[in-house]
Formats: sequence, C-alpha cells, structure tokens
Amino acid sequence: MRTLIRNVRLFDGERTVAGADVLIDGDRIAEPGGPAEAEVDGTGRTLLPGLIDAHAHAFDGDLEEALKFGVTTELDMNNLPSVLAVQRRQAAERDDVADLRSSGMIATAPGGHPTQIMTPDVLAALGADGGLDTVADPGQAKAFVEARLAEGADYLKIAIDDGAVSGMKLPALTPEVAAVLVEAGHAAGLKVVAHTVTAREALVALDAGVDGLAHLYSDVDREDADELAARIASYDAFVVSTITFIEAVTGDPGQAELLRDPRTAGRMSARSKATFGREFTDIPMHSQGVLNAAHAAAALLRAGVPVLAGTDATPFGPVHGAGLHHELLLLTEAGLTPEQALRAATSLPARCFGLSDRGRVAPGLRADLLLVDGDPTTDITATRSITDVWRAGARQG
Repeated sequence: MRTLIRNVRLFDGERTVAGADVLIDGDRIAEPGGPAEAEVDGTGRTLLPGLIDAHAHAFDGDLEEALKFGVTTELDMNNLPSVLAVQRRQAAERDDVADLRSSGMIATAPGGHPTQIMTPDVLAALGADGGLDTVADPGQAKAFVEARLAEGADYLKIAIDDGAVSGMKLPALTPEVAAVLVEAGHAAGLKVVAHTVTAREALVALDAGVDGLAHLYSDVDREDADELAARIASYDAFVVSTITFIEAVTGDPGQAELLRDPRTAGRMSARSKATFGREFTDIPMHSQGVLNAAHAAAALLRAGVPVLAGTDATPFGPVHGAGLHHELLLLTEAGLTPEQALRAATSLPARCFGLSDRGRVAPGLRADLLLVDGDPTTDITATRSITDVWRAGARQG
C-alpha cells in the first residue's frame, strides 16, 4: 500500500519543513514519486515521527493505549519475564499496539526499590508469576546480566535509591556492585540506564559508568541546578525526564488536565481514567520534586545534556499514551521550546537507544508517523489533535 501525504507541515524529528510531501510505501517511508493508492491532504496539519516514550512499564492493554495517542514505541524500564514475554509477542505480531523495547528486570539490592511495591496483590493484578531477581554482591552481577540477555533484554537498568529523600530506608546497590553491573552490561553490548532520584545517587550511577539516568533528580533547587548539570554533561550521558511521574508520586494534580482536554479525554480508556488521583505512598520522591525537576531539565538543556521525554507510565498511572502528551507540555513549561520537546520524544530517544530505523521522517525509515491538526512546533498541545497514526505503515482506525 502506497499512501501520499500531500502539502503537510513536516517536523522530521530535527527540523520543520513547510509544504512537504511524504510517501508511505508498505512499512517504510519512501521518496515521493510514482502512483499512490491513497492520498491524505496535509493542509493545515503537521506530520511528526511516531512518538517514543523513553520510560514506561508495559502490561496488558498498555501498548494498545499508547498507540491510540501516537506513541509508536515504548521503552520499557522494568518488567517481569512472564509479563514481558506476552508484551513482546503482541508487539511483534500485532500492528494495533506500540512497538516495544525493554530492559527486562531491573537490577536492585535485596529489599531495594522497587521490591517494596511488588506485593503479592500487585503481582497478581499484573499477571506475574514471580518477583524480581536481586543482586546482593559483585559476584552475582554477571549472572544477572546473562539472565536478562536470555530474556532478550535490549538494555540494562539498575536501581540506586535508598529512599532517604522521602524518609524511607531501603537497601541500595553499592557503588562497587553498580560498577560491576555496568561493566557486565557493557561487555554484553548493552547500554545501561540507572534509576536514581537524587543528585547524589545520580553521581554514583554516573561514576559507575551508566549511559543514562531514568529520571530527573528531584532534590536540587534552581540555585544549584546549573552546577550539577555541568557535572553531568562531563559524563556524556542522557537523562529521561518523567516529570509526569514525579507529579503523580508527590500528589501534584497537574496530570488531571488530560481529563479536562477533550482531545485526550475522548481517546482515553476507562481504565486509564480510573488511575487519576491514586496515592503513591510507597515510592521515594522529594516533596518539591516537580519544581526541582523542571529546573533540572532547563539546566541540563543549557549544559548540552540530552533530555529524553518519558513518563514512567504503568497500569496504575501515570497513563500510557496521553501521559506523554502531558510530559511534552511540562517540558515546555520547564523551558524547552516546542521543537526541543518534540525532539525529546522522537529523534533523541531513537539516537540514545540505538533505534536507527525510527524517530525521524526520512526515506528508508519505518513509517511510524503521527498526523495532527495545527502546529505543535508553536503550540505543543497540538500533538493531541490527532487525525491519523501509522505504525510501520499500518494506518490505525
């Protein structure tokens, strides 16, 4: 099937082009030319690469919900083998769900985050048949990485979080264990991402050699943000934003704006709507986390550190799909331009995670595309005015 999108404003993942023609040929983007079985008038509309959520946790129904909102790829940042196998199969066999990459299980200390929230009730609700593996000492690191490779891990994630930021006391990976895990991951050809929520933990992870941080740190105010950003820039690492998640766990009601916007509320499932207002009492986060994270995002941008858009979406909230549109709004409120925010959800995560076939609109790449009314390069909320979504060339109904 060849579909020509005519006269569209194109944000190609890096820059904006007015009055472009884009041809979809099968599952790929092609050079315009020759006959097309279908045409789409792009006048007054903007075509974007399919969005990439750089921090999510996918369970049944989540990949379908994501794709409804133009999120064509989710980067899963901790999942259990029995659940992940099902999600991988769906992503491979169905064209009505988002594509998926995953770390598999996170490496954490016995009793460490997130074991405190993986209760029997939660595991049962998620359809999991077991809990997390843990890493108690350096001698267990290689076996942990090998187990993730056997499950098909695309990258490795480790947790360095002692809970102190919110008055909790959790075991955490030591710097030595973290360094050995990173070494083992890199030796296996995997990028390594670290769950950290404070500046101190972020620097421990970066000293251990991780390639990126899974959250903006939540404990550094505006006065110290630039100094820390400069230090992080020296590590040549990326940072995933997840301000939406920080809102949720600190009780900030900001994400509820999605329920008031008919463009998002009208597409959102009843299951997603039911997650709003849930209290996250068992997850460590600084009480001023949202404001601090916004300062951190702006400072990192000034320092040249790639900031990737991610939500930390789960079946319990934040919501899949719509949550990424809220994250884009929060990034612009933190100081990113709309184009910078769009890069954070398209070309930047693709580049940082080695997804060379997506994240941009160019001939030869996957036809993962989002068509919206209006101009999100000037009004970021226009990403919500969805008219069409293509996933590897398959036009969604």
